[in-house]
Amino acid sequence: MKFGIIVFPGSNCDRDMMHALRDDLKQEVVMLWHKDKSLDGFTTDDCIVLPGGFSYGDYLRCGALARFSPMMEQVIAFAAKGGKVLGVCNGFQILCEAGLLPGALLQNDNQKFVCKNVYIKSESAKNLIGRTVGTKALKIPVAHGEGRYHADAATLKQLNENNQIIFRYCDEHGEVHVGSNPNGALNNIAGICNASRNVFGMMPHPERACSDALNNIDGKNILLALSHLN
Repeated sequence: MKFGIIVFPGSNCDRDMMHALRDDLKQEVVMLWHKDKSLDGFTTDDCIVLPGGFSYGDYLRCGALARFSPMMEQVIAFAAKGGKVLGVCNGFQILCEAGLLPGALLQNDNQKFVCKNVYIKSESAKNLIGRTVGTKALKIPVAHGEGRYHADAATLKQLNENNQIIFRYCDEHGEVHVGSNPNGALNNIAGICNASRNVFGMMPHPERACSDALNNIDGKNILLALSHLN
């Protein structure tokens, strides 16, 4: 299989993701420009990644303009056929704007940019990522100003009942509480998937936790879950 990484104007984590997948995880990686109009060569066994950054300078709303890039039409069609899609940070915002994931990412409750290591914990084993990472508290960096997950009551109920929450913020012992929440996200939600369990979005950056040189490899299994190596 291979990974395709979409590069939007303003992306600044696309190379981080490329190095993590190609150099640390030894996966085949193809860089995709946002104006491209084809995913020829990709099958539903592959994975398309929307990386973090500030697509289109975060004008209007985060991800609102990137959602209309030509490549996103291909991503929507790819996901509809069952292809795997991962959105990280700004990529998560874009997936919500595109309607591939429910809810929205709002400004952090402290109205400040948050950049630090946090801990997250898998919520369910009923998805590719959850089955791979287990129940261990994972130390993963965050870097965002608009990472507060929000959804209406009906959506939250569906996410919980359908096991679509893939990660919640927790402390280093795996305890989920308000003090472990870096941005005020509802129910400490750090990541979700769609009902079909092939589209995943998360605010923390697993690609920044894949290297021994960084003294943190807690992100490796998150990305490996989307490959054939899990």
